[in-house]
Amino acid sequence: MRNPGTAAVLSLLVPGVGQIYNGTFWRGLFWLIVTPGFWIGTGGFLGWVAHVISAITAHNYAKENPHR
Repeated sequence: MRNPGTAAVLSLLVPGVGQIYNGTFWRGLFWLIVTPGFWIGTGGFLGWVAHVISAITAHNYAKENPHR
């Protein structure tokens, strides 16, 4: 059983790790690649947005699919 809080914290620390924890490797890889791009491409402005979205999506997926 996956814990939504754990998934969210993992993705908040390193975007994509929460998705990998949830068992969705490709989503995790997507966030691992996209978030640094936002950090670098926007001078840090949209990096925070990507971090938060990554954490929210990891939390929601774990909440909706706890046994997957």
